[in-house]
Amino acid sequence: MQVLKSIFKFMIASTLIVSGLLLGGTIFATKKVNVFGDKLQHKLYGRKSND
Repeated sequence: MQVLKSIFKFMIASTLIVSGLLLGGTIFATKKVNVFGDKLQHKLYGRKSND
């Protein structure tokens, strides 16, 4: 029974770590795409849409 508990704890910890990495990577990529889009928009139109 102790072995099953330790395996379960390892699986939970691994799932949380992987989920955190995926979420962090997604947020980082989204911000980079947003910055790239802003630069492209500025290059095409010469101003930002928020002006």
